[in-house]
Amino acid sequence: MSSMRVFITGGSGLIGFRLAKALLDDGHVPVILSRNADAVRRRREMWPFRIVPGDPSTSGRWENELDGCDAVVNLAGHNLFAERWTAEVKRKLRDSRVHSAEQLSAAIKKAHNPPRIFIQGSAIGFYGPRGDEVLDESGSSGSDFLAVICRETEEASAGLEQIGVRRAWVRTGIVLAPDGGALKLMMPIFKIGPGAPIGAGGKLVAQGNQWMSWIHIDDIVGLFRLALENSGAIGPINGTAPEPVRNADFARTFSSVLRKPYTPWRVYVPFGPPDGLLRLVLGEVASVITTGQRVVPAKALALGYVFKYPHLAEALKSIVEQAAPTPPEPVHAAAGSHH
Repeated sequence: MSSMRVFITGGSGLIGFRLAKALLDDGHVPVILSRNADAVRRRREMWPFRIVPGDPSTSGRWENELDGCDAVVNLAGHNLFAERWTAEVKRKLRDSRVHSAEQLSAAIKKAHNPPRIFIQGSAIGFYGPRGDEVLDESGSSGSDFLAVICRETEEASAGLEQIGVRRAWVRTGIVLAPDGGALKLMMPIFKIGPGAPIGAGGKLVAQGNQWMSWIHIDDIVGLFRLALENSGAIGPINGTAPEPVRNADFARTFSSVLRKPYTPWRVYVPFGPPDGLLRLVLGEVASVITTGQRVVPAKALALGYVFKYPHLAEALKSIVEQAAPTPPEPVHAAAGSHH
């Protein structure tokens, strides 16, 4: 495939940075828009990239940089887990996503040489809590707060097709990564205490019956690449691994994966903290953890995507190995290798 110039918002985040790096490694040219451009430029890992200052939710000079790019990937949005959901935070969660999608669409429409591909980041929260129902991309939207945000964000760029832009949106599941996302919250708890389910579904103690639709960080980057590079990628694409698991099975698997490098007495306890306690500690964001969806990546599989980590145990092993500190190299080997 010929080299593409790809305009990325959210390019210093968990998915965006890895996507930009993968594109750069393959000879493409990522252009990263950042509201904190100076701080981002100072980070060593961001040095290879072109960083453009600007806020994608408002019009600005950054639109000149978008003009002439081949594709846009919009990953902008206030972090769901950054703080308790006050009315003001909820407004920020919605507006940062919806207004960015609207403004990028407007910039594409008025560009002299507009990008022909628009990829929008969304989430499986689109479907709302659905119990055991198996959800592919044809599933309808839920009606809770996150579902409405996802739906509004996806719809905000509607109409780009009329000017010849291919539009797709990736509904990302629970991303497993060594340095961020859900595991960053869970790893310390699982290292020091027993593994236990999270989410009671209204029962007194958590039994972890809700579904977790997870994906390894390498595969979510792979699916954004698929959305960018495959002309058949149109509309919604579920960003999840093929085998969602119940929360209790996730906790059990995570406990067993952590057993070897940490403690020989690692145990799994089949009940966990009640939902009320999580709500007390986390606020309304607890609902993201205590409810779930059983989502399958039908579109990605139909388009021929091959998952690197289709099974949870292998995915978690890979993450734990990446997160573990590298043992120091023996002195004699180091000496021999340099001289």
